[in-house]
Amino acid sequence: MSPGLIHQRCFNHSFREAAARCPECRRFYCRECITEHDDRVICAACLKKLAQPAFTQRRGFVGVVRTVQLAAGLFTIWIFFYFLGQGLLSISPSFHDGTVWQGMWLDLE
Repeated sequence: MSPGLIHQRCFNHSFREAAARCPECRRFYCRECITEHDDRVICAACLKKLAQPAFTQRRGFVGVVRTVQLAAGLFTIWIFFYFLGQGLLSISPSFHDGTVWQGMWLDLE
């Protein structure tokens, strides 16, 4: 440790000895107030500031992705029911009347 760090106290806890200095805000902190991020020791307040812009930039993109997913899901459901309806319409009317079954029983006898 450098001689200046020995006499420094934590910014958040004045009764604790400082263990590191944040490279962003240049304040001294104890071991509980700092964390390692991207191979450097940084305080929680600076870490929050660094992480916040990335989150706000992604928030708009996430909304677009969710809208596209919703549209794709609705389109998939529509296609499924469309082809199901087309398949039901292609069945002969004798099936719906029940006369198709009468012909099959007559052939078995």
